[in-house]
Amino acid sequence: MCFFFLQLSDIFVSFDETPQGAASLAQVHKAVLHDGRTVAVKVQHPKVQRQSSQDIVVMEVLVRAVHWLFPDFAFMWLLEEAKKNMPLELDFLNEGRNAEKVAAMLAHHRFLKVPQIHWDLSTKRILTMEFTEGGQVNDLDYMKKNGIDVNEISQNLGQMYSEMIFVQGFVHCDPHPGNVLVRKCPRSNRSQIILLDHGLYQVLDPSFRVDYSRLWLCLIRGDMPGVERFSRRLGAGDLFPLFACVLTARSWTSVNAGISCVPVTDTEDVEIRTNAALYLPQISDLLNRIPRQMLLLLKTNDLLRGIETTLKTRAASSSFIHMSICCIRAVASTTDTTKEECEGLRSLRVKGERLGL
Repeated sequence: MCFFFLQLSDIFVSFDETPQGAASLAQVHKAVLHDGRTVAVKVQHPKVQRQSSQDIVVMEVLVRAVHWLFPDFAFMWLLEEAKKNMPLELDFLNEGRNAEKVAAMLAHHRFLKVPQIHWDLSTKRILTMEFTEGGQVNDLDYMKKNGIDVNEISQNLGQMYSEMIFVQGFVHCDPHPGNVLVRKCPRSNRSQIILLDHGLYQVLDPSFRVDYSRLWLCLIRGDMPGVERFSRRLGAGDLFPLFACVLTARSWTSVNAGISCVPVTDTEDVEIRTNAALYLPQISDLLNRIPRQMLLLLKTNDLLRGIETTLKTRAASSSFIHMSICCIRAVASTTDTTKEECEGLRSLRVKGERLGL
């Protein structure tokens, strides 16, 4: 639709000029169409296209300067990811297509709500969608006030992301609390997760996805030969112990025991933060080694862990069962599935049924 010669009143009965939310790339306004429907209008900031190109140039100069001054720190991966992802995030039609794809892909999850796109009112720099309200997923007071079960939300969020990552290979990579809302559905009164901001997705290669799934199965049960094998296959090399700790945000002791067998403690969290500072050069080296599609997964994992920490549901047994089932589903889709993996899937299904999953 061409907006150049239209007034706001030609499209909307009302348009709230005070944004509902604002970020570095765009801001979102609430509006009402002439047919009475309430919509959210995401408007890209006027100069962001040009400014983003300049930012990339500045970033490249800084990255190269840092590497020249400190050879142990190589951040070319950061530059490469910015160059690849920035144009995609600035194309709101791409965001709309991602939203529709993930909504169709996860339509069997009745707890998930993805706002519908109004294509006739959208362009590369304007995205108009169904207006949905809810509280942020880290707002415990909102959930308590509205009778929303924290454990149910955490379990559903983990189930949804396990399927995206391990089964579908199409992953929403920006699940910070502002993009994950919760509410009671007005029609069914069931708890819902509203997933917003679909500009940043990672598509996983099938071979990568299967190796990643096998690695997580090994991490969950403490299969150390398997952890080394699949970490190496994913590019970590001799840094596979560090890779396992970065991926899980768990200590090497917990990784050896099997992360599903050892609860997360405050002491372990302090150890992880301390070691992260000590091993910065090795972490930099690791991030340059691993496949680029792994980088956004690490970011996504970290954001999801932050939500679980707030909800006090981190390392819950149900989340490991959901994850394991999705991992084995991924592995079972290949021709080289082992007998042990098939038996593991049957065992996990029995455990899931016992827990009502």
